[in-house]
Amino acid sequence: MWAAFQALFAAIRADRAAALLLLMSPVIYAGFYPSAYTDEVVSRAPVVVVDHDRTAASRNLIIKVSGAQQAEIVAYLPAAAEAENWMADGRAVAALIIPRGFGEEIARGTAGTVLLTGHGGYLLRASSALGGIGVALGQTGRDAAREQARAAGPPAPPALMLIPRPLFNTREGYGAAVFPGVAFVIIHQSLLLGLALLAGTAREQMGRGLRLTGAQLAGIALAAGVIGMLEVGWFVGMVFWWHDYPRAAAPLLDVVMGAILFVAATVAAALALASLFKTRERPLQLLLAVSLPLFFLAGLSWPAEATPTLLVIAARLFPTSSGLEMMVGLNQMGGSLKDYWPAALNLGLLTLLFGTVATWRWVSGKDVPPAS
Repeated sequence: MWAAFQALFAAIRADRAAALLLLMSPVIYAGFYPSAYTDEVVSRAPVVVVDHDRTAASRNLIIKVSGAQQAEIVAYLPAAAEAENWMADGRAVAALIIPRGFGEEIARGTAGTVLLTGHGGYLLRASSALGGIGVALGQTGRDAAREQARAAGPPAPPALMLIPRPLFNTREGYGAAVFPGVAFVIIHQSLLLGLALLAGTAREQMGRGLRLTGAQLAGIALAAGVIGMLEVGWFVGMVFWWHDYPRAAAPLLDVVMGAILFVAATVAAALALASLFKTRERPLQLLLAVSLPLFFLAGLSWPAEATPTLLVIAARLFPTSSGLEMMVGLNQMGGSLKDYWPAALNLGLLTLLFGTVATWRWVSGKDVPPAS
């Protein structure tokens, strides 16, 4: 068993492609994948203003819009048609149009009316810019209410006050919502492709099927499990901290136990799948493109309730579905293993299922027909 454990690491050192997949790909992905979401909170999105009112109230609103972090006024235009042209050309993502009579409506104590429009082709930037303009409108309304209160007395306090507090994604950014799940897909794929590549290489060199003893298979599985746990520790302990993603919400023991279940099911599936390939290129050809479907099937970006039932059932055959649900729930959302016992049970059953298949394939020397 110990000899097989050491042999796997020796094989990785001797194979640059396997070393890249098993050891370097998590480091590389951790470097460039989150970089796309470094500035995940939109700021200074270009906005144009059309002021038909030209009163103190409209100027006060424009000043507040220019002070909003999400928006930057890039032009003052005379007509709404020109604002549309600016957005059509991509020079602006949103427009604020203040009609005539806005200041008069504010002075009378009635609700002022403005027109906000955003560019649908830049949905995230436009919505953020419009959100910043909305904050400025709210400030303008509160200022007007204070002025009215001086003459008519203070208004009654509202019966309810909404205070939004994001729980698990405090910055409400895309990276913090997506990458914690993607990280475990990366771990799954690196183990899957790396072990299949090594198995195909060994078959090519020997020119025949491989046969292992139970102790040898256990040693290889243990070595792959150590690599998987190191990768989990790398993402959970270092990468999430470095990028300030939500982390360490559950007790450490629960996270470790969840990681063991996820890695065990992944290694068992990788060893079972690796027994099907006779050439080193075939795993990359067939499996490299499944990362995105696996992520969508996990239910993080697309809810399981809106997914066809057959796909939901089929997704439970992949360690990523239950693994992402449990690991994100533990590490980012503060759940416990008791909260995710169905996912933990599914991973345990997958470990047993794929482990049985891997043992049958490797220990009995079963092999696929020679590749044509």
